[in-house]
This record gives sequence, structure tokens and C-alpha cells, in this order.
Amino acid sequence: MARDELRVVAIDGIGEIREGDVVADLVADAAARQNVPLADDDCLVVTQKIVSKAEHRIVPFDASDPDAKRRLVEQEAVRVLRRRGELLITETRHGFICANSGVDLSNVEEGTAALLPVDSDRSARRIRDRLAARYGVSVAVVISDTFGRPWRRGLTDVAIGVAGIAGVEDLRGHDDARGRELQATEVAIADEVASAAELVMGKSDGVPAAIVRGLHRDWFRDGSVHELVRPPAEDLFR
Repeated sequence: MARDELRVVAIDGIGEIREGDVVADLVADAAARQNVPLADDDCLVVTQKIVSKAEHRIVPFDASDPDAKRRLVEQEAVRVLRRRGELLITETRHGFICANSGVDLSNVEEGTAALLPVDSDRSARRIRDRLAARYGVSVAVVISDTFGRPWRRGLTDVAIGVAGIAGVEDLRGHDDARGRELQATEVAIADEVASAAELVMGKSDGVPAAIVRGLHRDWFRDGSVHELVRPPAEDLFR
């Protein structure tokens, strides 16, 4: 594969994830059955939903109670920033600013709701470490989730957990193509990888993982989703 070429492969056949399942094993075995086994310098992207299911983050939810979702959202938030009808914009314990604290009612059994992993970087590291120990491959891992954007319409997938790859590549101080020094350019590598993977996984196809192959070697390093979270002091809108 050329240096300027990426390959993104959806991993089918993983099946329904249950509490206590080992996500790394299920994904790696499904990839092998698909004849695209994980290899060194791949980046594995897995959705938040399957990580939450495996990590006991599916909770009872009474849809007939009009206040049930609000209570759950507020429970998962450290602060509520905006309210509009049933929509709450909140800050989670991870530092994410998002709708309804990431509480999700899609693709879960009726009467339940999915919560974000408690520590999504730790979840990503656990998957990465298991793949190295059992399968002997050194891969990066991104846990993805779907976020809206305050200034643009439509949804996109972003990284909420990162291991083995840069959250952000800081190009400040480097020269651009015309030799001028870049002053503000920080590239959200992990978010871009998550979005690329979502294009092959889809929102309603039941495909919860993908391999992104051909990423620049310099991007593989210790990383954290906290690189992507803008500190409050830099936030002009909060």
C-alpha cells in the first residue's frame, strides 16, 4: 500500500455483545474469519456501544416515565450547560461536551439505555493490550461515538477513547507548503480516523468495528482522548 493510501475495512460477523465479553477477542477472531487479520500498525476502531455492553454500562430505563431520561442524563453529567425541551447539553466526567451526556437508547434492548464507558482511554488500552498479548500484534485502538457539532448540521463519529495513536498532531511551528510557519494548526488525528471508519460501518448496519490501515507511522504513539478536549480557558463559547 502506498504511503498516501488508506484502506478502511468493516469487520462483519462479530455478533451481539454481552456483559463480560472480551471485545478484543471477538473483533480479532471476526477479522481473521474475514481474511483481514489484524496486523502491526493497523488502527482498530470500535464503537462505544459494544464497549459499553461488555463493560456493564447498560442500565434499566423506563421509557414510560417522562423524567427517566432527564434523571439519567443528569446523573452522568458534571454540569448541564444548556436545556431545550428534552435536549440537554452537558459536560461529562470525561470532559466531553455533548448531547444528553452520551446516554443512548439506540441498538439496545427495550427497557435499557447505554452509558459511556467510565474511562474510555482505559477501555481502549485494555483492548490494545489484549491484542498484543494474545495475538502478537501492535495496533492502535480508537473507541468512537456519534456527536453533533454546534456550528454545522449533521452527525459525525469522533474518538472518545484512544490508545497507541495521537489524539492530536500539533503542527504549530512547522512550515506550510510555501515555507510559512504554521501558527494554529492542530490536526485531530483520532477524530478523523473515527470518522473514516464510520463511513464503512454505517449507522444502522450493525457493524461495530473497522480496521484503518495505512496511517502515517509517526502518528503511532501513546495518546489520550484528553488531547482532543478543549480546556475551559480556551473555550470562547462556554
